[in-house]
Amino acid sequence: MSHDGAGDGPATPTQEAGLKANAIGFLDALVIGLNSTSPAYSLAAVLGPIVALVGIYAPGVMLASFVPMLLIAAAFYYLNKVDQDCGTTFSWVTRAMGPWAGWLGGWAIAMTGVLVIGSLADVAVNFGLLAFGLDDWAANAWIRQGLTVAVILAMTAICVIGTELSAHLQDILILAQVFFLLAFAVVAIYRIYAGTSTLEEIEPSLSWLNPFGAGGAALTGGLLLGVFMYWGWESAVNLTEEVENSATAPGRAGIWSTVILLVTYLSVGFAVVGYAGTVFLAENAGEEEAIFAVLAHEVMGGWDWMVLLAVCTSALASTQTTIIPASRTALSMARRHALPPHLAHIHPRFRTPDVSTWWVAGIAIGWYLIVNQISENALLDSLTALSLLIAFYYALTGLACAVYYRRHLLEGPHNLLLIGVGPVVGAGLLIWLLVESIGDMSNPENSASGVSWFGLGPPLVIGIAIALVGVLVMCFWRVRDGRFWRERRGVVDPALVHARKR
Repeated sequence: MSHDGAGDGPATPTQEAGLKANAIGFLDALVIGLNSTSPAYSLAAVLGPIVALVGIYAPGVMLASFVPMLLIAAAFYYLNKVDQDCGTTFSWVTRAMGPWAGWLGGWAIAMTGVLVIGSLADVAVNFGLLAFGLDDWAANAWIRQGLTVAVILAMTAICVIGTELSAHLQDILILAQVFFLLAFAVVAIYRIYAGTSTLEEIEPSLSWLNPFGAGGAALTGGLLLGVFMYWGWESAVNLTEEVENSATAPGRAGIWSTVILLVTYLSVGFAVVGYAGTVFLAENAGEEEAIFAVLAHEVMGGWDWMVLLAVCTSALASTQTTIIPASRTALSMARRHALPPHLAHIHPRFRTPDVSTWWVAGIAIGWYLIVNQISENALLDSLTALSLLIAFYYALTGLACAVYYRRHLLEGPHNLLLIGVGPVVGAGLLIWLLVESIGDMSNPENSASGVSWFGLGPPLVIGIAIALVGVLVMCFWRVRDGRFWRERRGVVDPALVHARKR
């Protein structure tokens, strides 16, 4: 496949300096994809609730959650081969299914960043303070929130200064995170078989990999949590215009990210469930620190700070990398006239989307501070609403892959299975999870706060509000500047291709 309409043409003023091509390589993209998922934080936040639902079969649920992620990662790979646009889902869905669906896909990506950046920075600050014994600081809301804002600003500045600097920092953070996690897992498994566990250990068994062991209803709830654990790997593809071998390397980085995450999650999952047993994990499912702070002390003794730092570096890395998809998507939308043109500005020296990056950070800080004034549970509810946006734009991408390549699906079993059936099945699974999420979130008792907003759970209200605001903004901009909506499906403006290559 080749770019439709690819050619040279004059760039607009905001596109005179394009993103810096070949700034990073495959391994850097892979590291960014891994860090975007925040593995240590994801395990701390999600493993307990999964165990509360399915018990010893938590590793099996993590394995089952991997399936739709791998299928959607394949869709990202094949769509990136035909269109190396940093807007990813926005650009691809626009080409395959039209501007209205494409715009909503881009909006969903941007909003996930806004919802989660503040929470990730807050976790980084909280666990960092705990690691250094500053428990009183961690308990002080004003100190924690002030440091959180400072972390967001610092990570944003690094993103603006340059993709290479961002990648180098990510290399350091992922090495620290993986080392701490592996040390924790090895010590826990050793103590299980040595009989020195301080909790009610269970000897690990391969039967734990059965996702259906706890029943269908429990599996559904576990899968919803599992999808959140894997979310974020596509940040590698958002850097496609800045990665060497942009047609294939970013997509391969996304696929390999999901595979490495699977191995990491299963290793730590077996270690934690085996060492602590299901009762301890289920009882402390609502407390992130209980799993990777209390449990870290039980396993590592005086070395528990290593695990706390693993969660800290995990959240810190993800704070930075989560800015990337939102800012690059805003850049892509702006240069296609789907958002205000100033968001497409590229810093003339650093060759990064500085305006869109700072806008994403500013809105994320505002959201974090406002929601925290409501309650800490309200922040957790906004994170729960993430699953709606994630399932939506992942599913949209899977469908767009099959639609775009529809005329080539019968050219061989490879195309049919990997480009057609696989992404559609992945999209179908995510749509099913989306519907299940809506049903679950409609009950206020299932929310973190346990309160009712307009008769519904707060996460669902937040999700609906974001969707309605998106539709209103889209309609407003359609009236204000309709050029994007006049694009023909499958066609890319030659000027944009020229600008991206500069």
